[in-house]
Amino acid sequence: MTSLRSWAAACILGMAASLAFPGESALSRFEFSQPHMGTRFQIIVYARNAATASRASDAAFERIARLDDTMNDYNPRSELMSLCQRAGGPPVPVSEDLFQVLARSQALAERTDGAFDITVGPVVRLWRRARRQHEMPAADELAHARELVGHEKLRLDPGARTAQLLKKGMLLDLGGIAKGYAADQALAILKKHGITSALVVAGGEVAVSAPPPGRKGWRIGIAPLESPEKPPTRLLLLHDAAVSTSGDSEQYVELGGKRYSHIVDPRTGIGVMGRSSVTVVASDATTSDGMATAVSVLGPQQGLELVRSTPGTAALIIRATDQGPRAFEVNLSPYAVSAKD
Repeated sequence: MTSLRSWAAACILGMAASLAFPGESALSRFEFSQPHMGTRFQIIVYARNAATASRASDAAFERIARLDDTMNDYNPRSELMSLCQRAGGPPVPVSEDLFQVLARSQALAERTDGAFDITVGPVVRLWRRARRQHEMPAADELAHARELVGHEKLRLDPGARTAQLLKKGMLLDLGGIAKGYAADQALAILKKHGITSALVVAGGEVAVSAPPPGRKGWRIGIAPLESPEKPPTRLLLLHDAAVSTSGDSEQYVELGGKRYSHIVDPRTGIGVMGRSSVTVVASDATTSDGMATAVSVLGPQQGLELVRSTPGTAALIIRATDQGPRAFEVNLSPYAVSAKD
């Protein structure tokens, strides 16, 4: 459910197009992009030649496309929707990819007491319509949808690799984790093709491997809350890690003088209110993507406690207040750099 510009490409500043160390062939920078999963995926690699870079990026995009076919809740023929169409029935065998994402999602749902919950699909559908029609979801429809939500209604069997939705009408929404998983898988494919220095951007998700030649890391910018289109004022330096930003700068609706995010609190069925952005750094994008959504729902106090209890993670929360943006952060200093660094 992430929806904020990562500014990753804009913040890879001052990098030469071709770099080499003594005894090594020069590595050149190559950039590719394709639309998938309702956003644009961008891949930047350092490779010895264009042919190597193209082969690797083509393979990575093919992997992303397959995952899109698997997990897209807009596509009635996806594996995810095939599972949902069998809600209320017996356990359904699922692919390794889908099972992994479901299992990671369930683990996070349990840790957050349902603040992150992929069974929120029926409620999300109502809020999508609310944004289109600019009116609140009907109370009776919302109540019915909420009866279908709850991570305890999704059962997984690791041995049989099956998933079971216990109530007919249940819908899964992987928008808060699938793009992160796809970014991780794309990075893994690039490594298999010999690309050791790469960056993958999937909307608000960024996954990086080793730094560009001669650099300590990839410089990733966080867009300002008050003016997302402006250049970032906060920069992170990352390698072999991921960062996700979740917020309502692009997807929201204002109803009755209140601003509701596209990120829905599964526990209440209401879109997160107010204006905010959450940035989470983690070892992989599946983790950072899911946690950014969870922290958005939990808010600063509980959200930062979640980050503190998760080894290898850091977070920045920016919330709009009457006195201007207010920032909350934990464990972020090791990654923060200035524009002059």
